[in-house]
Amino acid sequence: MAQIGQFMAVDPVVDRMRALRSAWHPADGVAVFNRIYLTVTEEIGRAIEAGAFGDRRAAATLDVRFARRYLTVVDACATGAPVPACWRPLFHYRRHPGVRPLQFALAGINAHIGHDLALAVVDTCDALDCAPRDLEDEFDQVGDLLVLLEERIREELMPGPDLLEITDPLTHLLGCWSLERARDGAWFAARSLWQLRGLPDLAEEFTERLDRSVGLVGRMLLTPLARCG
Repeated sequence: MAQIGQFMAVDPVVDRMRALRSAWHPADGVAVFNRIYLTVTEEIGRAIEAGAFGDRRAAATLDVRFARRYLTVVDACATGAPVPACWRPLFHYRRHPGVRPLQFALAGINAHIGHDLALAVVDTCDALDCAPRDLEDEFDQVGDLLVLLEERIREELMPGPDLLEITDPLTHLLGCWSLERARDGAWFAARSLWQLRGLPDLAEEFTERLDRSVGLVGRMLLTPLARCG
């Protein structure tokens, strides 16, 4: 996927996620999320290259800045630097034997969409000198492709038959989180942060509260469960 004019190239973030996939054990909780997110990032890159977005430059910038948020957390964790509260549960429990792959995937998506996506929209607006409303179409299209995350999870990670037993505690966890709600929340948060850009103290407080609240949901999603079978 070549660089197109002044567009940000998606290739470097895809290459980095591929390298992480090769380096991490498949059962590692962060690797579970990385594998699925890589698939979707590749799909978004192909859509950008094919001209599926009205503003390819905006779509590529948003996609790359979004992915970099996750990769920055990976680097911080590797060096022992602090990571956002929303990501801490996943990195803390990544090798816990009582947490199922589906939980790892959902916790990663929760952190990345619930927190990182809002900040990536603001990053993109700053980079392109535009407002969130100018990115709404690209946000919606990227969001539609992110729905593939949920589909991939159900295809690859759902244990047993398509419908879990009603008594399985994982059934209850699945009912407590929604990708669609997370997308809506990210858009609201991005617009709010944009409105607060002239009030740095309030913007910082809003961001910290967003980070903590998303982190609490992530901790819930990673509640250790009894193994099946």
